[in-house]
Amino acid sequence: MSSMPPDPALIQAAQAGDVSALNEVLACSRQDLRRYAEYHCEVNDVEDAVQETLFMASRRLRDLRSVESFTSWMFRIVKRECNRMRRGWRMVTNQEIDERIQPVATPAPLDWRMQVARMMAAMPPAFRTILLLRDIEGLALEEMAQKLDLSLPATKSRLHRARLLARELLASPGEPVDLSDFS
Repeated sequence: MSSMPPDPALIQAAQAGDVSALNEVLACSRQDLRRYAEYHCEVNDVEDAVQETLFMASRRLRDLRSVESFTSWMFRIVKRECNRMRRGWRMVTNQEIDERIQPVATPAPLDWRMQVARMMAAMPPAFRTILLLRDIEGLALEEMAQKLDLSLPATKSRLHRARLLARELLASPGEPVDLSDFS
C-alpha cells in the first residue's frame, strides 16, 4: 500500500460530508498510522490506537482548519491515543512507564530466529497462517476474517489460540506440546 498522503481535494470532500471520500481518506491513512503507532505504542495497543484514531478523525474531520496539516493532525491523534493507553496501563499495573520513544528494534540473534522458525514449523497450518497474516503482513482483524472466510469472532478466537500455542512452543523448545489443548 502506498504511503502517499490523501489528496487535499479528497480531504475537503470528506470535510463537506462525502462518505465515500471519508472512507478513502481513512483507508489511505491507515498504514502510515499503523507504522507510526508501532513506534509509540505497546505492541498490543497498536491496532486499538489506530482504530481509535480513525474513529476520532471521522468524527472531527470538519474541525480541521487546514487541509495541509491533515497528516500531522492524524499523527498527533494516534500519538495521544498511545500515550492514553500507556497511562491506563500504568494505572492498572501501578508501574511507571517512561514516555521516551523506544529504540528501533534490531534483528534478533540467530538462535532466537531459529527458535521462532521451529515454532512456526511446529504449528498447525491454520494457526501459522493467521499469525503470518496478523504479525507479518499487518492485516486488520476484519481483513483477516475476509481473507480466511471466517467470522470476526472466529478470527479473534483463532488468533488468540495461535498466540497461546506460540507462547507454549517458545517457552518449551524441543519438548512435545499437546496440540489438542489449542483446537
